[in-house]
Amino acid sequence: MLHDRILVSLDGEQGERRSGGGILIPATASVGRRLSWGQVVATGPNARQVEIGDRVLFDPQERTEVELHAKAYTLLRERDVHAIAARRVSGEGHTGLYL
Repeated sequence: MLHDRILVSLDGEQGERRSGGGILIPATASVGRRLSWGQVVATGPNARQVEIGDRVLFDPQERTEVELHAKAYTLLRERDVHAIAARRVSGEGHTGLYL
């Protein structure tokens, strides 16, 4: 990985999902601009805030898809990440989510 690039493995959000009230939303439903979650697999040397294993929130329209060893990944710049959910944050009052 070069510069501030990060390699992300997508979470399985492509199919059906449920709303907070339990309503089933089919995969074909038209929704507005929806952000996606993924897990960081690799980072470049200049990535400062993202570490391997973090879950990141990003816009799926601002991505480049890459296939390595028959598995699909997403290649992003660190600046295209909207939020980071990290387990390394501990203590009271911390949610582990950086926006």
